[in-house]
Amino acid sequence: MLTVLLEVKNLRLGFATGRSLQVAVESVSFSLAAGETFALLGESGCGKSVTAQALLRLLPAAGRVLGGSVRLAGEELLSAPETAMRELRGRQLAMIFQEPATSLNPVLSVGEQIGEVLARHPDLAGAGRAQLREGLRERMRELLRQVGIADPVRRLDEYPFQLSGGMKQRVMIAMALAGEPQVLIADEPTTALDVTVQAQILDLLAQVQVDRGMAMLLITHDLGVVARMAQRIGVMYAGELVEIAPRADFFTAPRHPYSQALFAALPDAARRGRPLQTIPGQVPGLDAMPPGCRFAERCPQAMPRCREQAPEWREVAPGHRVRCHWQGTAALPPTPPAGGETTPVGPAPCLTVRDLKVHFPIRKGLLQRTVGQVYAVDGVSLAISPGRTLALVGESGCGKTTVSKALLQLQPPTAGSVRLGDLELVGLGGRALRSARRQLQMVFQDPFASLNPRLRVGEIIAEGMLALGSEGGGVGEKARAEQRAAAVAALLQQVGLPAAAAGRYPHEFSGGQRQRIAIARALAVQPQVLVCDEPTSALDVSVQAQILNLLKALQAELGVAYLFITHNFAVVEYLAHDIAVMYLGRIVEAGQADEILRAPRHPYTRALLAAVPQPRLEAGRAAPHLPGETPSPAQPPRGCHFHPRCPLAAPRCREEYPPAQSVSTTHTVHCHFA
Repeated sequence: MLTVLLEVKNLRLGFATGRSLQVAVESVSFSLAAGETFALLGESGCGKSVTAQALLRLLPAAGRVLGGSVRLAGEELLSAPETAMRELRGRQLAMIFQEPATSLNPVLSVGEQIGEVLARHPDLAGAGRAQLREGLRERMRELLRQVGIADPVRRLDEYPFQLSGGMKQRVMIAMALAGEPQVLIADEPTTALDVTVQAQILDLLAQVQVDRGMAMLLITHDLGVVARMAQRIGVMYAGELVEIAPRADFFTAPRHPYSQALFAALPDAARRGRPLQTIPGQVPGLDAMPPGCRFAERCPQAMPRCREQAPEWREVAPGHRVRCHWQGTAALPPTPPAGGETTPVGPAPCLTVRDLKVHFPIRKGLLQRTVGQVYAVDGVSLAISPGRTLALVGESGCGKTTVSKALLQLQPPTAGSVRLGDLELVGLGGRALRSARRQLQMVFQDPFASLNPRLRVGEIIAEGMLALGSEGGGVGEKARAEQRAAAVAALLQQVGLPAAAAGRYPHEFSGGQRQRIAIARALAVQPQVLVCDEPTSALDVSVQAQILNLLKALQAELGVAYLFITHNFAVVEYLAHDIAVMYLGRIVEAGQADEILRAPRHPYTRALLAAVPQPRLEAGRAAPHLPGETPSPAQPPRGCHFHPRCPLAAPRCREEYPPAQSVSTTHTVHCHFA
C-alpha cells in the first residue's frame, strides 16, 4: 500500500469583500500518495488554483481559510506558524506556477533565483560552509542539466527575458525541484507551451517523479494532459469536487454530467460535420451560489430535487465517487475511425501570398550599424479561398504571428506579394490601404488586451465602421447613428450576445464573451478574410466549443475565409480545411487537412502530431518528443533548417535546402525524403 503524503479534509476557503465573506471552496477532500499524480480538473473559476495556494498558505490578502485540515506527512499545515511554513515551502512542498513569465523575477539572473531556494536550505548544496558558494553553483548547474537546459554554465548568468517560453518553464521546474520536495504542485504547467515543448515538460516531470518517488498535484483543464499523466482525477466545479475516479474509470465511464459535458465539448475530426456540444451558461459567481447542486442550472439531467438539495457523495465503483442525484449513465460518444475524407478544393483564392519575407535588421554600436538580419519570415507562400479555413501551425518563434501582421501591412514586408483578389497590398498606403483593410480583419489572441477598456461594447464595434467608412448612407448624423446602432445590435445577435450588451464595458464579460465581441468588431466591416491569431488558446474547453461553433456558423452564413493561427491540433482537426506547417520562417508542408493529419510527409509535421496528448485512455504512454529547441532565426542552419533536430538528417540535408515536392495536386512538402 502506498504511503499517503498529503491529506486534505473538508477544506473551506473564502474571500473577504468589504464587510462580507464569500465562500470560494466548499468542503474539498482528497489524498495524495507517494509516486502518485492526482489531477484537479475543471473550468476557470472553479477554485483549483486557490486550493493549491491554500496548501502552501499563499492565499492573497483577501483570502481566508474557513475550516478543514491539510496534513503533510501527518503534520498539520493550516495551524503551523509562518516560520515553520518557510522551512517547509520548497523543501517538502513546492509549486510550479502557471505563468513563468510573470512568476520569475525579471531583474534577477536564473542562478540568483535558483540560489534563493538553495540558500534557504544550505544542506541541499552538498558542501560545507567554506565551500558553500561553489557548492551552490555546481548544484544549480546540475539542476539545469536535469531539466534539459543545454549549456547550464551560461544560462545561470542569463535573465528570464533571454529565455524562450519552454526554457522559462524549465527554470521554474528547476526551482521547484531544487528543494527535493516530497509533494509537487503543478498549476497548469504547460498551458501556454507548444505541443513539442509540452511533451518535453511532461516527460521531464514524469521522469523526476519516478526517480524521486515524488507525489504530484496536477492542476489543468487539458484532458489530454490528464490522460497522459494522472493516476486519479478529481473534477472540480464551483468550488466543490463533484467526481473522483481512477484514470481508467474516468476515461471510459465518467459519471457526473459535468465530466461528460467536458468530454463532449472536445473538438476533433470525428465531430467535424456537426456543432460541438457546449455547456450553457457560466460557473456561478461567489455571490450567487445556488442552494442545491451547483451545476443544476447548466445540467441536462437536472431534476427539481437538484435545485433544492445539495447531493451527497456516493460510490459507483471501487475508488470512483460522484456527487450527483442523477444515477443514470451516459456513454462517451464513439470516435469514428480517422481519415478517409477530403474536402473539395474551393473557388479561386481571395487572398494569395507569394514569397513573403519579413527581415528585421540587427543593429549594434554607437552608430547602430546593421550587422545581421533576423529572418522572421523567409519566403512564405499561401492561398486562401472563400468559405475555407487555412490553419497555420508551428512552434512559437517560427513566424506565424509575423505573417499575420505582414498580411494586414501592420508590419511592412521586406519582399514578396500579398494580393487580396486582384489588389496588391504590398506598397499600398494611405486611403487605399485603409479601404483594403475593410476586406481583411484580425481577431487577436487576448480579447481583454485587444478591447479598449474605456469604450462601451457598442462603441468598440462601431469604431471600425467609422474608421473605415462602412456605415450606411443616411441623410443626416442622426440617421447614421441609428443605422450604426441597428448594425451593432444585429452583429451582437449574430455572435450570440444580447443587444443590451452594447451599453456595457469589456470587464463586465467573461473571456468567451469578450472573444465574441472581438469577432463582432472584426465582422463589422464585412471582411472577406478573417485572421484569427490563437483565438481559443486561453479558453476552457466548454467556452472554446462555443467560439468554434460560432466561427463555423459564421463561415457557413457569410462565406468568410479564415487564416487560423494555432498550436492546438484538436482545433485544427475540427475546423481546418487546409493546413500549412511552418518552421523557422518557412512553410515546410502544406495540403488539405486530411492529407496532413493522416499522412504527414515532413519529419517536423510527424513530430508535432506525435507530441499532441490525446484525451483517451490508450494515450497514457509518452510518445518520443522532438529534441532540442528551434534555432535562432538570426542564424538559421545551413541547408534544411530542420536538420539539427531531424532523425532522418543526411549529409545532403546539411548542404542543400530541399525544393518543394508534390505528393498530390494539393499536398506539397520541402524534404529530401518526402
